[in-house]
Amino acid sequence: MTAVSVEKKVNGMPKTSPEPRFDPVALAEAEAIRKRAEAEAEAARIKAQGEADAARVLAAEEAEKLRLANERARLVQERKQVDHDAYVAKKTAETAKAEADREKAEQADAEAEARAAQRAKEQQRAERWWKWGARGIYAVGLIIAAPVQFMHFWDPQHKFLIAAPGLLEGFALALAFGAAWAVAHRRDVRPYRIGIMAGAAIAAGVNLYGGITDKAIGLNAGIIGAIASLGGPIVLMTYEHGIAQKADGIPSARERRAAARAEAEADAARERARVERQAAEAKAAAEKAAREKAAEEEQERRDADRQAKHPDVWEVADALRAARGSAVVTEQIWAESWLLVTGSKTVGIRPEIEAQSRAAQAHMRTVTAMPVLGETSLINSQIKPRQKKDPNGPDGRRNNGGTPPLRRAGDTPPYSDGARRQIGRETAARRAGEGSPNDRPAVAKSSRPSVS
Repeated sequence: MTAVSVEKKVNGMPKTSPEPRFDPVALAEAEAIRKRAEAEAEAARIKAQGEADAARVLAAEEAEKLRLANERARLVQERKQVDHDAYVAKKTAETAKAEADREKAEQADAEAEARAAQRAKEQQRAERWWKWGARGIYAVGLIIAAPVQFMHFWDPQHKFLIAAPGLLEGFALALAFGAAWAVAHRRDVRPYRIGIMAGAAIAAGVNLYGGITDKAIGLNAGIIGAIASLGGPIVLMTYEHGIAQKADGIPSARERRAAARAEAEADAARERARVERQAAEAKAAAEKAAREKAAEEEQERRDADRQAKHPDVWEVADALRAARGSAVVTEQIWAESWLLVTGSKTVGIRPEIEAQSRAAQAHMRTVTAMPVLGETSLINSQIKPRQKKDPNGPDGRRNNGGTPPLRRAGDTPPYSDGARRQIGRETAARRAGEGSPNDRPAVAKSSRPSVS
C-alpha cells in the first residue's frame, strides 16, 4: 500500500506554525454580540433599576401625599376643634356676661327701687311732719289768739259778741280748708289765699287793737295775739302752696337751677360741636383745595410733557378733547389718540420701538439656540480630562486574564483574496450605513479553503 503524502496548506500557503488558527470576523462578531448582550443587560439593569427607583420614588411620593393629606386633615380637624372651642368659650363668655349684666341690671333696679322707696318714704315722712307741723302751728296760734279776742269782745250787755272770735278765726280756717280742696281738685287757689290773708289780717288787727285799748288784755297779749292770728294761716298757706306746686308739676327753685345748669352745659356742648364741625369742614375744604391744586399742576405738567415729546399724538388728542367738550386731555382720550396715531394699544410703544424689540427677541432666540463652540462648547464641557493610569494598578482588560499574549510578526496568517474583498465590502457597507453587524453574512468559513 502506497503512502500518500498530504501537504497541509492554509490560504494556498504552507503551514508555518503549529499554533491554533482563529477567525477575526468571527471574533469581531462574537465581540459585537457580547458587547450587545452586555449593553442589553446593562440597559435592562438600568431600566429595572430605574423602574425600581421610580416605584420607590412614586411610593415615597404617595406616602408623602398621604402624610400631607393626613396632616392637612389633622390641621383642619384641629382648626375646627379650635374654632369650636373658641365658639363655645365665646358663647359661654357671652352667656356669663349676659347673666352678669342681667344680675347687675337687676341689682341696679333693686337699688334704684330701694332708693326710690326710701326717698318716697322720706318724702312722705317729711310731708307728714310738715303737714302736722303747719296744722299744729295754726292750732297753737288759734289757742293764743282766741282768748284775746274773747276778752276783747266780752260784753255782758251784748253776750252774742262772744261768737265773734269764732267768726274771725273760723273765717281763715274755712278758707284754708277751701285752699286744700282747690289743690286736691287742681283748681285755682289764689282766691282762697287772698281770703285767708284778709281774715288773718282782720283778726290780727282786732287782737292788736284790744291789747292797746284794753288794759285787762295788755299790749304784750295784743301783740302776741296778732302774731298768732297771722302766723298760723301763713304757715298753713305755705304748706298748701307747696302741695299745689307738687300737684301741678311746677319745678322748685332747686330743680330750676339744675335745669338751667344742664341747659348751659348742653349749650356749651352744642357750641363745642359746632366749632369742631366748622374746623373739620374747613380742614376738609383746605385738603380738597390742595388736592385740586396738585391735580391741576400734575395735569399741566403731563400736558406740557406730552405736547413736547409727542406733538403728533397731542394734536389728535387735543382735537378729540375739543370735540367731546372735555376740559383737559384725559387718560382715555390720550390712549385713544395714541392708538389712532401709532396703531399700538400700549401707550408709549411706537412701531419702530416694537420692531426693534422684536428684532432683539429674534436675535436672542437665535443666540440661545445656536451651539457653543470652543472651550465652552457643550461637547467639550462634558469630556473629562484623561487621567493617568497607575502603573501598579490592576490590568483593566477583562477577556484575556489580565496578561496580553505575546505577538510576533507573521503570527497572523494572511487573508485570502475572497476574504479581503468581503471584508472591504462590509466595511464600505458599514460606513454607508447600509447594514448592521447582525445583517452581515458569515464568510469566514465559506471563504477559507479547506485544510487537507
